[in-house]
Amino acid sequence: MIGTTIHKIRRGKGISLSELAKKANISKSNLSNIERNVNKNPSITLVKKIADVLEVDLYDLLHPERDIHQQLPPLIEYEWVQFVYDLKKAGVQKEQLPEYKHIIEFIHWKKQQEDG
Repeated sequence: MIGTTIHKIRRGKGISLSELAKKANISKSNLSNIERNVNKNPSITLVKKIADVLEVDLYDLLHPERDIHQQLPPLIEYEWVQFVYDLKKAGVQKEQLPEYKHIIEFIHWKKQQEDG
């Protein structure tokens, strides 16, 4: 169903329901109804607005049988997108990322030590 596809793409891109609704200029409740497949037949105009905000082709929303991972740029793996989404959910701000670089460097150093 189109709602499930929209939900998966939105989550995969780390966009909140509120953010998508605002950018697509539709109500949050309407978008929620679409994603939960309560509204199973949204207008093509509405679906086009959502596709534009999600930066996917309208065809991708209308054909959910396609692999959802094809919606992401080829160099970005879904797991990395999810990782960044989880960081945002945990309250980590983009400006704080340099502070975490030390942890990443330590992990890299430890792996080198283990690999010999």
